[in-house]
Amino acid sequence: MGKKKLPQPNTSSTADIAFLLLIFFLLTTTMDTDTGITRRLPPPVDEDVEQKVEERNTLVVLVSYDNRIMCEGREIELWELKDIAKEFIENPNNSAKLPKKVPVTIDFFGEVEVTKPHVISLQNDRATKYWRYMDVQNELIAAYNELRDELSLRTFGKTYAELDEPHQKAVAAYYPQKISEAEPKTY
Repeated sequence: MGKKKLPQPNTSSTADIAFLLLIFFLLTTTMDTDTGITRRLPPPVDEDVEQKVEERNTLVVLVSYDNRIMCEGREIELWELKDIAKEFIENPNNSAKLPKKVPVTIDFFGEVEVTKPHVISLQNDRATKYWRYMDVQNELIAAYNELRDELSLRTFGKTYAELDEPHQKAVAAYYPQKISEAEPKTY
């Protein structure tokens, strides 16, 4: 007696089904995206041109290995930083100890004097805790945001976020965000 062959199932469409399942899972799966600090990198520095920044135009903020904050040569608390930065950025009384004001022409404002050459230099120790670094960053950015909101409300009657793009660009040109981050060192 001969052996009967069992019929085999048709597997010709298995590859097609696997491919369709793969596409389905790729389309329905969400990917986590990393978040970080939004920064625009400065343009490359021309090696031949020596750049000299006046001391009055630079606010140095140091964060030590034990997470203490130094600014203007003295130890400060985190809550003080935003007000110090705001005064530095704005120089409301045109003080000779704060950044130099220069005349510029800005859309919607005309010719105004702003502290365009100012720079906030953030320096930290290699042992600085990440949470302290982020706290300091947040305070510095909050200083710019508050100044921009105050100017927007005073000039246009709206917060900075409520303005359209051309008006936001004008306000950002009035208070350009200039935070320089030095490579961490061991102090």
